[in-house]
Amino acid sequence: MKLINGFKDFILRGNVIDLAVAVVIGAAFTGIVTSLVNGLINPIIAAIGGAPDLEGAWVMPLRTIVEDGEPVEVGIQFGTIVSAVINFVIVAAVVYFFIVTPVNRLLALRRKGEVEAPKAPAEDVLLLTEIRDLLARQSGETTRTLDT
Repeated sequence: MKLINGFKDFILRGNVIDLAVAVVIGAAFTGIVTSLVNGLINPIIAAIGGAPDLEGAWVMPLRTIVEDGEPVEVGIQFGTIVSAVINFVIVAAVVYFFIVTPVNRLLALRRKGEVEAPKAPAEDVLLLTEIRDLLARQSGETTRTLDT
């Protein structure tokens, strides 16, 4: 029972919930960036390189195998690597310029006293605190029932 209560305490910490929200938003944002890179940037780079798409561009052949009676070249696909690097750079730039920099600036202003910290917790924080307290009370009642 202590293991379950410890897990419940861990899950209900604000940091874990914030992390879960960040992962969901990050996954959605990564989908947008991947679509942008695959639909706009990759075709432009591939057209410059003379290939129909970046995935098939700049392949260094290593070996030819026969598959279903047809020869197929197997090789290192540099276009795919370039595409992944472009995805990473765009995601990293957006995170840095739109999340890290503004938050650091806000924290620096709060340290200087130019921007006040919020006086009251936000509604979602109050709601999560209330849920945590209710679960704590409920788990306390459950353990008392099991002990008696």
